[in-house]
Amino acid sequence: MLYWLGAAAFALAILISVSLHELGHMVTAKYFGMKVTRYFVGFGPTIFSVRRGETEYGLKAVPLGGFCKIVGMTPQDDDVAPEDQPRAMWRFPVWKRTVVMSAGSITHFLLAIVAMWFAAVFVGLPNPAIPQSAEQLNDAPAMIRVGDCVVIDLTQSPCQVGKGGAVAGPAYAAGLRTGDLVTRVGDTPVANYGQLVDAIRTRQAGPTPFTYTRDGASHTTTVDLVAANRPPLNEPDGDTVRVPVAGIDWTTDEPPWVTYGPVDAVGATGDYGWSLVKASFEAMQRLPQKVPALWHSITGDERDPNTPISVVGASRLGGEAVEAGVPQYFLLIFISLNVFIGIFNLLPLLPLDGGHLAIAWYERARSWLYSRLRKPDPGRVDYYKLMPITYVVILIGGAFTLLTATADIINPISIFK
Repeated sequence: MLYWLGAAAFALAILISVSLHELGHMVTAKYFGMKVTRYFVGFGPTIFSVRRGETEYGLKAVPLGGFCKIVGMTPQDDDVAPEDQPRAMWRFPVWKRTVVMSAGSITHFLLAIVAMWFAAVFVGLPNPAIPQSAEQLNDAPAMIRVGDCVVIDLTQSPCQVGKGGAVAGPAYAAGLRTGDLVTRVGDTPVANYGQLVDAIRTRQAGPTPFTYTRDGASHTTTVDLVAANRPPLNEPDGDTVRVPVAGIDWTTDEPPWVTYGPVDAVGATGDYGWSLVKASFEAMQRLPQKVPALWHSITGDERDPNTPISVVGASRLGGEAVEAGVPQYFLLIFISLNVFIGIFNLLPLLPLDGGHLAIAWYERARSWLYSRLRKPDPGRVDYYKLMPITYVVILIGGAFTLLTATADIINPISIFK
């Protein structure tokens, strides 16, 4: 029951954030004097609506977003009444249109900031001392987590000795335990986890001396490295190669979550928010190469936990977080999704808000250049000429959304299993 309540609560939170996105467009448009004729939550058949002034407000049957209708968003809009022409959006200065079109993404960012500050004060943010990326992990102290089992081929699971090619963990068998700090592999000094992995990968499978520190005392043991299939260190998504492994991973004795006072939470919010911005851009760069993994997860392969998720998958993770009693994850998923949506919506592609912004500023720059060249103003961009590109973006976006939603239903990602 908690799972379904959490999933429903998360879906409702996303619906509210998207509705506030459209509210941001509407409020700023009205403030500048543009005419807004409709503001609806949801799509499809209308459940109810009410008119207040010149705007109709309502709720539709399919709770998958919302919209507001601003009169005359483009010069080609043919549904602008003669009396509304002076209030058509495209006639307003470019800076006012910029505020209106970016208000949706700004709303997502504000929601994320408020939620981050709330999390920092009341439930905690991820400990900044714990690596949040592969680069940070490489520079972290070589404190290890030791497993009693090693899977030779990563496609084989679960890790049970004697099943699926799994063998006993070499490090565990040699006496290493979780929390030990490795300082040397063979004759190679180890100062961080990246050097530890490199030192193991550059050796041959077989007995290898390990020097480690436990409770302040230095010890040495011999680990019988085994050969296993792993992806290259510089290509985590590449084809696997045969390398020696010890059956260890990175760990820390730092607490996973840190809470802050109301003032300190402001700085923590800024730091964590910036890390999410960078992670969002990195995730967008990886989207094309994740499509095959998504398709394979639908056709029977194990789901890559680094593949994108849809609102369906995010809601499922929100439900898991509530069921597991960790509200931090519920909030962090909500925050991450709002940051990602806010940034994605500003990409210079139609029909996204960023596409309208790009055209507005292109027109402004072109008009400025023509005036300097003493040439007639070329006028407005013809949106009809851009429709083929717009349709391609819509088609690709729709197909990708359908693919991620299908994967989230058939083979969902779980962070608590």
